[in-house]
Amino acid sequence: SSRRRHTRYISVTGVQTCALPIYLGLFVLVGFLWGVPYLFMRVAVREWEPSVVVFGRVVIGAAILFPIAIRRGVVKETLRGFKWIFIYALFEMCGPWYLITHAETKINSGLAGLLVATVPIWSTIYSSLAGDKTVWHHKRLLGIVIGFIGLVLIVGIETISGTADTFSVFQTVLAAILYSTAMAIILKGMPNGDGVAINAIAMAITAIIFAPSAILSWPEKTPSFNATASLIGLGVLSTGIAFMVYFKLVKEIGQARGSMVTYLNTAFAVVLGVLILGEPLTIGIIVGLPLVLIGSYFASRKAITQ
Repeated sequence: SSRRRHTRYISVTGVQTCALPIYLGLFVLVGFLWGVPYLFMRVAVREWEPSVVVFGRVVIGAAILFPIAIRRGVVKETLRGFKWIFIYALFEMCGPWYLITHAETKINSGLAGLLVATVPIWSTIYSSLAGDKTVWHHKRLLGIVIGFIGLVLIVGIETISGTADTFSVFQTVLAAILYSTAMAIILKGMPNGDGVAINAIAMAITAIIFAPSAILSWPEKTPSFNATASLIGLGVLSTGIAFMVYFKLVKEIGQARGSMVTYLNTAFAVVLGVLILGEPLTIGIIVGLPLVLIGSYFASRKAITQ
């Protein structure tokens, strides 16, 4: 029956999502939009300072999301949770986006994307500390162990071999840890909040915080077309449109399944870095990538049992 066809599921990168092509398309699109920012950042930061890159992307992103939130009439209501949005902005945007952008002055985009893929592992640990005893299920513990083995191998091989800057690697790992707590914070404080409005306001907060530094760091010489186009693409595609499409996806398949797009992000980040930027497919990435993705999948396994 049509009802059965609508509710059937297929597996996409280990994620169950509705079989209808539109949902699969949204899933792949979000994976691309959140996989390509590492490439954009890598190119933009060659000529734009990290603070300017963060400032530029959130200004553009807010300009895209605010009209949508205003049309929905949810801005005023969302502002009642300002204190939660402020904290969310610090953990989701201010900290991670600056750390990753700064790190990409010295490490490849694919490696940055792979390190950020550890978010589900950190999220699971955070949930455990918050009292979620299901973390101690053997499959989730196995996922944490496998993921950490992959992370240790990546960091060890990349730093010992001299192919990656150690401090930049740890900056990116810290960004992943901050990401993992950001969603938990906003879900605790505003479980029924409008995602578009929350992120529009968070971007505005981030823009205000980074404005002074961006003004002081503004380049005297006009950056190249590629650097500027990458900054604009980062703001339009990976900040504004990406969040808009993601919340559409979540509405259709749920938060748990939607969050599994992390695995696709990583694949896009690594592949785009190799194909477009000519980045090397290092031993650290080859060895660590499958372990981190497998570990992240099992660590967050509970999430798809909706």
